[in-house]
Amino acid sequence: MRGRGDHVEACARDPEGARELRALAGERVRLHRVDVTDATTVRSIADALGSVAVDVVFNVAGTYGGPRQSLAQLAEDLALEDVLRAYDVNARGALRLVLALLPHVRRGTAKRLVHITSGMGSISDNNSGGYLGYRMSKAALNMMSRTLAVDLRGEGITSVVVNPGWVQTDMGGPSAPTPVAESVRGILREVDRVTLADSGEFLNWDGSRSPW
Repeated sequence: MRGRGDHVEACARDPEGARELRALAGERVRLHRVDVTDATTVRSIADALGSVAVDVVFNVAGTYGGPRQSLAQLAEDLALEDVLRAYDVNARGALRLVLALLPHVRRGTAKRLVHITSGMGSISDNNSGGYLGYRMSKAALNMMSRTLAVDLRGEGITSVVVNPGWVQTDMGGPSAPTPVAESVRGILREVDRVTLADSGEFLNWDGSRSPW
């Protein structure tokens, strides 16, 4: 995004450990320590922005949901800590960030909220089961975006979810078919095209739409 001339306020739980992100820091990229499960750090980025207007918020924080997500595995441990953790990061954390930055978005021009989801958050496309914590948390994120789209339409604010595909990240692994740069280019292309008429939609990085 820096190459497009954008000014970016980037967030990481551990900025010192985010070497690639830290290498981008400079005149157009500021790096903030933010953990979306921690309200104090989320408020800190809103405070750091002051009265700055924000055109687009990208909600990208996510967790896979842990290694125990099958029905049999979860039945062994009714505490469901991994499920709760996935929900806290993928859904509640996303809402926490939106609420903190909404005053800045209202001052912006584009007024877009973009939430990175997964095809595994689609209810109608779930024909394989499993991954309960991850699927539940992403479905909750999708509902959050749809509700925000309804509630904020009158203010001209667009809210969409975008499926980045199966990407070669730490989470996706090296066997994933889509390089990071290709996915990011596709996401930016789709976000640039979004209008208020698209608010509430389930987009894919490749230009297609996902079923709810």
